[in-house]
Amino acid sequence: MENNPIISPENVVYQKPALMNDNHMHYCPGCSHGVVHKLVAEVIEEMGMADKAVGVSPVGCAVFAYNYIDIDWQEAAHGRAPAIATAIKRLWPDRLVFTYQGDGDLACIGTAESIHALNRGENITIIFINNAIYGMTGGQMAPTTLMGMKTSTCPYGRQADLHGFPLKFADIAAQLEGTCYVTRQSVHTVAAIRRAKKAIRQAFENSMNQRGSSLVEIVSTCSSGWKMTPVEANKWMEENMHPFYPLGDLKNTVADKAPQQK
Repeated sequence: MENNPIISPENVVYQKPALMNDNHMHYCPGCSHGVVHKLVAEVIEEMGMADKAVGVSPVGCAVFAYNYIDIDWQEAAHGRAPAIATAIKRLWPDRLVFTYQGDGDLACIGTAESIHALNRGENITIIFINNAIYGMTGGQMAPTTLMGMKTSTCPYGRQADLHGFPLKFADIAAQLEGTCYVTRQSVHTVAAIRRAKKAIRQAFENSMNQRGSSLVEIVSTCSSGWKMTPVEANKWMEENMHPFYPLGDLKNTVADKAPQQK
């Protein structure tokens, strides 16, 4: 077995991250959460921070995130994850502390906690899953739901005079003095997954280097809430979500301060 070239370590091109548990995930087929979980586990493992990482899980589809990544976790009340993360990081500055939140948890009931933690420059990372809908509770309209997008609570499409406008939370975060890194990524292609992983790694490094707050938004799909197949959901996201929530860095003070090559 040890001499079998097919399974020899030097030939391994993909394997499950060591920090991922064997528990069966509850997410719907095609959901972006599983991919992002994998990236978080890989980055923590590669940074050698497994024993010092503390995640704060939300209320929403990712409420059971602690079942899947083998690190320390704290469950937060709905929307309060940034406040919990603030306390953990201040008590244990040597810990890698991050929250994992959906758009309803972060940008609706948790708007105040999120904005003030970021504005204070807490040395934490907020991972923000934006699928423009409440996935767990029945597909209701979220703060990030696009104009004209249909949900169970706006069956004729979101209208400005009735529902207001979609909230571009990352754009707000980029204007706060306490944030050092704000980026918007996606995980719908292999190239996008690699960029998202790089963004998560930078955010975690910022936290450990006491540079301030980092926000990593992942524009995601919700096949069940959108009532589409996973393939259709990815296509719809590219055609509708990405133009309104364009991918890329919105703020990167570390890169801005780096010496320019001549």
